[in-house]
Amino acid sequence: MLKKYNYNELSNQQLQQLITRNADTTNEIGNSVEAIINQVKVDGDKALFQFSEQFDKVKLSKLFIEFDEIEELAGQIDEIEQKALEKAFYNIHKFHLEQLKTENKVETTTGVTCWRELRAIERVGLYVPGGSAVLPSTFLMLGVPAKIAGCKEIIVCSPPQKNGSVNGYIAYCALLLGVKRIYLTGGAQAIAAMAYGTESIPKVDKIFGPGNQYVTKAKTIIQSNTNTAIDMPAGPSEVLVIADDSAIPAYVAADLLAQAEHGTDSQAVLVCNSETLLEKVNKELQKQLNILPRKEIAIKAIENSYAVLTTDLQQAMLFSNAYAPEHLILEVDNYEQLIPEIINAGSVFLGHLTPESAGDYASGTNHTLPTSGYARSYSGVSVDSFVKKITFQHISKAGIKNLGPTVEVLAELEGLQAHANAVTVRMKEV
Repeated sequence: MLKKYNYNELSNQQLQQLITRNADTTNEIGNSVEAIINQVKVDGDKALFQFSEQFDKVKLSKLFIEFDEIEELAGQIDEIEQKALEKAFYNIHKFHLEQLKTENKVETTTGVTCWRELRAIERVGLYVPGGSAVLPSTFLMLGVPAKIAGCKEIIVCSPPQKNGSVNGYIAYCALLLGVKRIYLTGGAQAIAAMAYGTESIPKVDKIFGPGNQYVTKAKTIIQSNTNTAIDMPAGPSEVLVIADDSAIPAYVAADLLAQAEHGTDSQAVLVCNSETLLEKVNKELQKQLNILPRKEIAIKAIENSYAVLTTDLQQAMLFSNAYAPEHLILEVDNYEQLIPEIINAGSVFLGHLTPESAGDYASGTNHTLPTSGYARSYSGVSVDSFVKKITFQHISKAGIKNLGPTVEVLAELEGLQAHANAVTVRMKEV
């Protein structure tokens, strides 16, 4: 049963408490992660071997697998699974390819031309989670835009399986992406390894990928303490479903549970304007929970979740924008009317036949998205995430005559005479 709150009865403080998640208020996670990062920084590969034994319960003899082993592992999955991964790869590639665009040159003033050009980030690190669920889909979501962007070197880290390797699905994705080495390390230690570099793992320029609270905390610490960038804080998964009496309770319950089964720290929120619908959804949750293989995980996540009753859908949108969900599902007939009101969301799923799991796997959009309210300020991963945009400008003789006096005046009013002189000496020559 989802805990129930009435939007009209919430104080500002209660609202803030509801929309806050994964806050680590005691800094317990932060302290643990800092210790892990420091050990990797000092001990390199040695620390990674130790953490693999401590956290993954795997005693590794090497920290990576290469093409021959990747090819062998990939060959172990059946043809139906291969075709499904290929279809996902194709759709993700098709969607992201459209994001690689050349911008026009702009003549801002006669003789002054400005433009931007894309340059790929040279060495990127992809983190593919492998905790309670191994996610080859994440490998595709990160690897495809990295390849489209033209990144010269792609470093991939994923936690080792009990056999000291990765599973065949991860390996098959590596073949599709042309990745010839996978590093066998996970958690905060993998983030630290890519940020600082070890004897085996190269230092990267930017780290991508979702993870648990430890991985997310490691990424935020690394971004503060090093010159390695991150894509965004992408922690425990979450969904917010907005529904009304037009919604089908079984669909709503299924969408909530699709997030709940990710992990015990996931969150599934229902916002609706119908007490009757909420009652029906709660019944469906009980019914569907009983047949889930990951029932125990989902139950704990549902305990961490809730429902909010609103007067109308406009009020539901107010709550959604305050929550800033990673995934937003609009299970209403008139979803088009709500689209302009969406301000904060990672990815949006429209109508009764658009489950969030389609975006997780194969519709084509990216599933690496900001969580914990960071959708207020971050976008999901795209080709843009893997490139830098460098500005260029060229000034002709006519341009320096037209623009020069303006630059001189502005430089002098700021008291920067050398700036003015850089223009003046040129104007004298033309």
